[in-house]
Amino acid sequence: MDIRLDGRTALVTGGSLGLGRAMAHRFAEAGAKVAIVARRQEVLDEAKAEIEAATGGTVGAYACDIREAAEIEALFAKVAGELGPVDILVNNAGTSNAKPFMEVSDAEWQEDLDLKLFGAIRCVRQAMPGMIERKWGRIINVVSIQAKAQGPASTPTSVSRAAGMALTKALAGEGGPHGVLVNAMLVGWFKTDQFIRRHQSVAPEKSFEEYMQPWISRIPVRRIGDPFEFANMACFLASDAASYINGTAINMDGGASPVV
Repeated sequence: MDIRLDGRTALVTGGSLGLGRAMAHRFAEAGAKVAIVARRQEVLDEAKAEIEAATGGTVGAYACDIREAAEIEALFAKVAGELGPVDILVNNAGTSNAKPFMEVSDAEWQEDLDLKLFGAIRCVRQAMPGMIERKWGRIINVVSIQAKAQGPASTPTSVSRAAGMALTKALAGEGGPHGVLVNAMLVGWFKTDQFIRRHQSVAPEKSFEEYMQPWISRIPVRRIGDPFEFANMACFLASDAASYINGTAINMDGGASPVV
């Protein structure tokens, strides 16, 4: 199957590193113009140069704090002017902030919800009207497998991610009649910058695979995922090939989640 996104504009938050960078790369390979969004311009510029060199595609790098509504509004206006209206929105920005409930402060709750939930809400608010008007759109909300299976000491991230999955289902019902399909991808364990940094700071004397063994042992396929494996599914969901997939939450975890 040849997955193509020619003529489409994709916007990926958290697009400078890890899964976001891999998704942007795949979208550009498939012919889309891609806007990568994060807070650090220098990291964005590095990602833009790498993706353009590797794919020959068009990539725009936009520094934006998606916790700020005014910055989001300005971002979408700038992207529309430079790359075209957003056809594919990937809400991928976020961090893993997990600890016992009684240790989470109000400020931590608010920061987590502002980044992962309200950031996505505000991006959708900017993108969805144009998608509905054009009768075509794709929204992919990247959440965690904890959105389905919330364990102990997993707040606030498990709660904000579960809210993101609920948002996905609500939006799918509203967008579907207009050709706007909304799905969620649930992240398990992937070889991303977050885990690489942890490995280097905690156990540099071990290989990455040795350091990750406690996680690997919980994954039926017995390995950590490659970010491009995640990106392949995102590219499929963003394409016309996925025209009857709407309102679902897909585990990307090698079978680790206890919930289907």
